Amino acid sequence: MKRNTQQRLQTAVDVHRANILKSLEHRLQVAKTNGDENLLRQLEAEKTYYN
Repeated sequence: MKRNTQQRLQTAVDVHRANILKSLEHRLQVAKTNGDENLLRQLEAEKTYYN
């Protein structure tokens, strides 16, 4: 039972992280398209944090 709960928790953590990275990639593309260098640097730092 405890192992099942731990597996569910890990799955939720993995899905959450994947969703954050997907959103981050979209934000990076928008920043590149808009030529926003400051935002681009901030998002790259955030990406480094999650990787």
